[in-house]
Amino acid sequence: MHPGVTAERSPDKIAYTMADSGERITFTELEATANQGAHLFRSLGLKRGDHIAIMLENHFRFFQLCWAAQRSGIYYTTISWRLQQEEVEYIVDNCEATVFITSHERSAVVEPLVDKSPNVVQRYMIDGVIPGFESWEDAIAEMPVTPIADQAEGASMLYSSGTTGFPKGIKKPLPVEGYGEGPEMNLMSVLYGASDGSIYLSPAPLYHSAPLAFTMGLLRYGIEVVVMEHFEAELALQYIETFRVTHSQWVPTMFVRMLKLPEEVRLRYDVSSLECAIHAAAPCPIPVKEQMIEWWGPIIHEYYAGTEGNGFVQLNSEEWLAHKGSVGKPLNCEIFICDDDGNELPVGESGTIFMGGGGEFEYYKDDEKTNDSRHAKGWTTLGDVGYLDEDGYLYLTDRKHFMIISGGVNVYPQEAENVLITHDSVMDVAVFGVPNQEFGEEVKAVIQPKEMAEATPELAIELMDFCRSKLSHVKCPRSIDFREELPRHPTGKLYKRLLKDEYWQRA
Repeated sequence: MHPGVTAERSPDKIAYTMADSGERITFTELEATANQGAHLFRSLGLKRGDHIAIMLENHFRFFQLCWAAQRSGIYYTTISWRLQQEEVEYIVDNCEATVFITSHERSAVVEPLVDKSPNVVQRYMIDGVIPGFESWEDAIAEMPVTPIADQAEGASMLYSSGTTGFPKGIKKPLPVEGYGEGPEMNLMSVLYGASDGSIYLSPAPLYHSAPLAFTMGLLRYGIEVVVMEHFEAELALQYIETFRVTHSQWVPTMFVRMLKLPEEVRLRYDVSSLECAIHAAAPCPIPVKEQMIEWWGPIIHEYYAGTEGNGFVQLNSEEWLAHKGSVGKPLNCEIFICDDDGNELPVGESGTIFMGGGGEFEYYKDDEKTNDSRHAKGWTTLGDVGYLDEDGYLYLTDRKHFMIISGGVNVYPQEAENVLITHDSVMDVAVFGVPNQEFGEEVKAVIQPKEMAEATPELAIELMDFCRSKLSHVKCPRSIDFREELPRHPTGKLYKRLLKDEYWQRA
């Protein structure tokens, strides 16, 4: 299955809509422009297994570029448009892209790269050009709208968001099947009940793993997608009502933003069309999820997985209510919890989460990182810590990298973060370890208050007392700083490393 099949069956069916601008693209238009892009890639000498890089905001041409690569057997690396020059240069060089495509809006970042990245033989720009770039629109204009003769499935090769270090390229084997000849299993249909008439809202940046995989998968099976150019809490609710959205995907910080809207605003919009809301990317605090289920009904689904594709863990609302805090049971893999020596731990004990029997991956051109992710028995890990309950449900504790060792006690910051985010005055929070001469490390919190005017020493004391009323004191912050905004990735992941490094360097 692929978008061309839907174009033949239903030529005028909408493939996707850009929510802010209202621009709509049919499957026929998507198929034609993707074919033109594929012909252009072949004219440049690109063959199966070659690489291209795309740095684009949530733009109406985004899917056209991805499907051009997907049908050409090409690896395509979608790069965050929020990255700066050195970061972009590193990824383009590391993935060995021979073609780089961006937009005029990204000119300030990409202009200094024109004479760099020696592997790049062609640079294209959308919505205008600067020196060193050619117009993508002009380049495809003369290309055929019919399929290339040697269609083959390509794949994304994405880079980790760098929350624990420099981004890592995650490479998976290309599919062995011809274009559109893979297994006829639609995850959105099997797990989440999506059908031909469903409408899916994507509020996150498309370059990121989950939004890219879900939207590309939906388009493959002929399901309409609505793309938010930028996430705003009230706007998301408005679009659910306007487009009669049935399916959607979120991260916990989006839930928090929507729940902290004034009640009269939050309840102004009709969200009754929603049949399924999926979330992942970070652990969701129990009170936040309880409120979402109360508001939207038992339609909330959660999963735990990574760009690495080494396993998929999931559960629905009913399962979660019976196992609050869990991220689910494995769907296509086995879960093993191990100590630092690789020994399996019993039920209820926290350790590194390994997955066995899932997909294969490697960290591109980094054998050390690839080997570090492997267990002696061949299992793989994303570096997260958690435990299993007696029913086989998985619970996430935190990232191993973020563990605080204070006076010999292991403290996982996620616990304090999950408590503090529920306070009415807190919009966002990061908890991490800072140097302490006596204990080695102590717990620190940096908080984005709902109103910066409230960021007083009195509020800091109130929040520390609030945390201590719910958790052991050793798990709670001994000091709190306030900031107008935390360095959070648009996908919901927190760049805690940046905050932690700042405090350690200062010490």
